[in-house]
Amino acid sequence: MVPVTYWMVTSMGISSTIAIKVSFGTTLLVVLPTAVSGAWRHTKKRAVHWKAALVLGPCGLIGALGGATLATYLSGEILKAGFGGLVLVVALWMALSIMPKLMRGEGELKYKSLSLAACGLPIGIVAGLTGIGGGALIVPTLVLAFSFPIHIAVGTALASIIFTSLGGVIGYMVNGAGVPDLLPYSIGYVNLPIWLCLAATSIPLAQLGSKASHALPAKQLRYIFIAFMVYVGLRMLGVF
Repeated sequence: MVPVTYWMVTSMGISSTIAIKVSFGTTLLVVLPTAVSGAWRHTKKRAVHWKAALVLGPCGLIGALGGATLATYLSGEILKAGFGGLVLVVALWMALSIMPKLMRGEGELKYKSLSLAACGLPIGIVAGLTGIGGGALIVPTLVLAFSFPIHIAVGTALASIIFTSLGGVIGYMVNGAGVPDLLPYSIGYVNLPIWLCLAATSIPLAQLGSKASHALPAKQLRYIFIAFMVYVGLRMLGVF
């Protein structure tokens, strides 16, 4: 959603610096109800570890609020490059390091709440800086650092994203208040008409996506996740 929203807003004559911040803030607001919808579906599949999510999430909320605030002071080119670079690094990390654990697809969930909290804060900061909600970081963190099976990691990440996206939305709304040249019907860097169009389709389709993820073996799910991140990262860096 971030690249699509960015390209759409710039096509309306909005500067790239404002457009990228609008895309971050608006898509984070889309992520919020979408994450609720997806987490509910995963909970029905018993694929959400709520104890972990309730540690990661609030810490991520605080970090995302700070990350969104920092992003409002950076240029559009820096934010675009940072977004594209982040998803490429995470895709490479998963491709090289995550394979053995995902091939097993199982393991005991052994973790300390303090360790989860320590991961939640920086993940939230990056989520606020890049408008991605944090799933691209939470999923590999849960699998690599805490031995979560991939399906449990995806469900738990969705539950955690409810909090991180909320922190980011607040940050972009507050710090964008009074900024000139925003699109009509905007609350800070969050544009309500764009949000409504994206949310109206993404919320019901999150149900379909959650159902589809449980129909796929872990190996195929990993490949899809990595391929998608590579494509998005390259597009934001100007490839294609």
